[in-house]
Amino acid sequence: MEALKQGADVLFILMGAVMVLAMHAGFAFLELGTVRRKNQVNALVKILVDFSVSTVVYFAVGYAVAYGTGFFIGAEQLAANNGYALVKFFFLLTFAAAIPAIISGGIAERAKFCPQLIATAVIVGLIYPFFEGIAWNGHFGVQAWIKSWAGVEFHDFAGSVVVHAVGGWIALGAVLLLGPRNNRYRRDGGIAATPPSSIPFLALGAWILTVGWFGFNVMSAQTLDKISGLVAVNSLMAMVGGTLTALVMGKNDPGFVHNGPLAGLVAVCAGSDLMHPLGALVVGGVAGALFVYMFTLTQNKWKIDDVLGVWPLHGLCGAWGGIAAGIFGSKMMGGLGGVHLGAQFVGTVMGVAWATAGGFVVYGVLKKTLGLRLSQEQEFDGADLSIHRISATPEREANW
Repeated sequence: MEALKQGADVLFILMGAVMVLAMHAGFAFLELGTVRRKNQVNALVKILVDFSVSTVVYFAVGYAVAYGTGFFIGAEQLAANNGYALVKFFFLLTFAAAIPAIISGGIAERAKFCPQLIATAVIVGLIYPFFEGIAWNGHFGVQAWIKSWAGVEFHDFAGSVVVHAVGGWIALGAVLLLGPRNNRYRRDGGIAATPPSSIPFLALGAWILTVGWFGFNVMSAQTLDKISGLVAVNSLMAMVGGTLTALVMGKNDPGFVHNGPLAGLVAVCAGSDLMHPLGALVVGGVAGALFVYMFTLTQNKWKIDDVLGVWPLHGLCGAWGGIAAGIFGSKMMGGLGGVHLGAQFVGTVMGVAWATAGGFVVYGVLKKTLGLRLSQEQEFDGADLSIHRISATPEREANW
């Protein structure tokens, strides 16, 4: 029976890892559909290569930073318990690799390729797992300190703060240091329109992410005996809430409509195992509204050229999710309890502060040394031709 349980747990978490791996295709197509056509190839290549760099670095360094254990031992030891330790690494790797995938959308269309790969290695090897270890493995006694005065630890079941807020706030530093795309904001105060290149591809990316998110959330239980249908239904309700508020506030704009469910899912991750489904609906609805409002504000008023709106979507909605878990996860709001609003606020602020500092340091050093931006001519030609020497539709453009 024990062998059967071990095998079932391995299969369970492996299915989760594969579902979250598929989400990276969602990141790729969401970016591909949002950027201009001359940058579509770059979007696809970045996500795949970033994931590959993340795998090597997280295997060699990042996982040990977060959990104090590595893989430089014999294969016989790694295969113990049906290789559960290996598939757990695979699952958590897909979370870690989401950080550069998030950042990629913010810096699209004008960032150099190699400096971003270096940033990916540092972020996935050190910046992200440092906070991951604090939140999910009790490093440095931070969770014990929070519990000593709040009675409970900071709770982030599936990464609203650990993954999404951290990724979004690192991205903010990268976006600000990189600066806006050329001619995006004109001297006369005008703003150049940059409509999505392909709504169907944007929608495809959003749908892939949405479906994969159920692996992201539900499989965060990590063993079959801890699986909860509450997590699945709360994820569903938050997705729906985010979609509907984004539809209304975004005035039926398809870009907002398809990012709405993602905002809701980002926000519900932290408390998806605790909330009542109606609470999850509210949390997702607030997140959808927050994304639309803040995306419009950052782009049009503050003139922050965050191409896919990753700071509002992941940074702000992730922070909202961390705090919301302390509200809607409480028994007073119909949840299961075991959370404290103060603990959630402190944990969220810590994650945001660490990510913001890390983003500015990593991208600041790269800007001073290697540079972050393509040249003006390269940006005009597009990252596809400048970096990869091929466009998304080379056959159409060939002269016969």
